Amino acid sequence: MDMPRRIYSLIIVLLTLSAGCVPQAELVKLRNEMNDLRADVKDVKGRVPDLSGIEKRQDRLETDIKGTTDLQSAIADQNAKHDQLVTDLQIMQGRLEENNFRMKELAEKLDDKTYKLSELGARIEQLENKLKSLPSVTAAQETKPAAKTLEPSEAYHQAKSDYDKGTFELAIAGFENYLKQFPGASQADSAQYWIGECYYSRKEYDKAIEEFAKVLKKHPKSEKAPGARLKIGYSYLNEKNNAKAKENLNKVIKDYPGSREAVLAKERLKKMGK
Repeated sequence: MDMPRRIYSLIIVLLTLSAGCVPQAELVKLRNEMNDLRADVKDVKGRVPDLSGIEKRQDRLETDIKGTTDLQSAIADQNAKHDQLVTDLQIMQGRLEENNFRMKELAEKLDDKTYKLSELGARIEQLENKLKSLPSVTAAQETKPAAKTLEPSEAYHQAKSDYDKGTFELAIAGFENYLKQFPGASQADSAQYWIGECYYSRKEYDKAIEEFAKVLKKHPKSEKAPGARLKIGYSYLNEKNNAKAKENLNKVIKDYPGSREAVLAKERLKKMGK
């Protein structure tokens, strides 16, 4: 008999007892039924899991889910910040390149101004000496204009234009004249580098090595230094001197890590099998 039916029967018996018409044997039976019922209730209670424990596990689960959601949100925020940082770095790099270009322009203008001041001072001194030594010189002779000479920026860009056109002999002469006239000018390192490029383009690799080496010696901190070292390695490679080529290409990687020239040096060494 299942538990609901047993309970129902007990209720009927109790009602009968209350009417005063139940024998002693029936009363004993009723007590036994009550005891069995209590045992069954106790057994059922023992089988029912602890609800408080389930509630605690549910709370922990909800906490874990919330923590996972928070972690995902934090990761998303970090990714967004990383993307923004990359964008900011790219913008800063662009501005830095723009500033470097403007600084070069300003340096060239300063070269021109310095040259003009120097030339003007020399002309004034020359005129003063003439006035002292030649009191009878005519006004026409005094004001005779001197032959026009190129300013530093003009001389450099003219030589570079000759290089771009492939007239390497004229370019070499122009850059050498620039270095002779304006040895301290802002583009001295670049002029020296392009002389090496002229010889490299003409496949005169021994002379190219010599000119590129001057960049490293005279302008070791120049932005042209990595390129000069790389081209020395290429020049030795063209001369079939693999040992010297590897030596210089490895120096590019060691001395200028992270540069574009270092990437090119690694690629060339990989083709050579290191």
